[in-house]
Amino acid sequence: MMPATTQPYDPALARTLILDELFDLSLYKALRGITDSESRKTLDELIVVETEHLAFWQQFFESKLTALDFGRRLKLQFIILVCRLLGSTAVHLSLEAIEVHGVRKYLSLWKSYKGQPLGEALKDILLDEFKHEDVLVTKLTERKINPEKIRNIFLGLNDGLVEILGAVSGFFGAFGDAATVLIAALTTAVAGALSMAAGAYVALSSEKEVQQTEADKKRFLGEGGATVEMEEQPLSSAVVVGGAYIVGAMVPVLPVLFGAKTALFSLFTAGSMVILVSTLLAFLSGMDIKRRILLNLVIITVAVTVTYLIGIVAKNLWGISV
Repeated sequence: MMPATTQPYDPALARTLILDELFDLSLYKALRGITDSESRKTLDELIVVETEHLAFWQQFFESKLTALDFGRRLKLQFIILVCRLLGSTAVHLSLEAIEVHGVRKYLSLWKSYKGQPLGEALKDILLDEFKHEDVLVTKLTERKINPEKIRNIFLGLNDGLVEILGAVSGFFGAFGDAATVLIAALTTAVAGALSMAAGAYVALSSEKEVQQTEADKKRFLGEGGATVEMEEQPLSSAVVVGGAYIVGAMVPVLPVLFGAKTALFSLFTAGSMVILVSTLLAFLSGMDIKRRILLNLVIITVAVTVTYLIGIVAKNLWGISV
């Protein structure tokens, strides 16, 4: 283990590195009691590694910090609750997400501090991540989680939510009548879901054909080439994408169904759902959560503003009325 550093560093950085390791360690200990035996074995090994990492950073920065802050405690309890409700699959997803976050964070810091004592310390931690933690988590999750299906679900939700929110806003600007907006939004949602599902089906079918052609060519040339078996099947993916789109589309439509006379209620419910979906997507993909939420909120703000203005212009120019 490296000795404590004598070079001054940002106290906030030291605090973040220590608390992040303490969070991971606390999460692994908590998850150990609510998952299956195979996962417990992996978590036992991860606990050993995280205990070493925590002690390492505490010594490196000469810090006795041993308690999580309020935000991390809240995040910890939320993840534990979700894992209790959804079982081992949620545990596996959480482990994979934590691993992605850790690797990206340490790689970014290593680039910034390369050649300095902190950079060398980060290098040792990253080697541990790549050689031990990453292998353990990948081994545990590779046969249990279909990342493409998870991605399709959340991206379908996000697309349906944002697109139909824009449509509802534009229809209110053009028609102003809730019944007409509801009919137009529902038909747009169904058309969008069918379009998304068809797009997913065609894309994966084409990919499968290309892969099969390559395999046939290799067999012809005597280079082997097994029959293509894609983990993600075109039809099932199309159903997942289309279904997720419809669910997302219903978020801005439901306020209109229950009597909303303006797009404000749809904007509120959709904005709340965007924050939730963005948080989940960011957590699963390793992206910065605040940046993801801000990006999606900007997108829906632009979509609502532009579509509403288009509706107003259409109403004024062409005399649309109901």
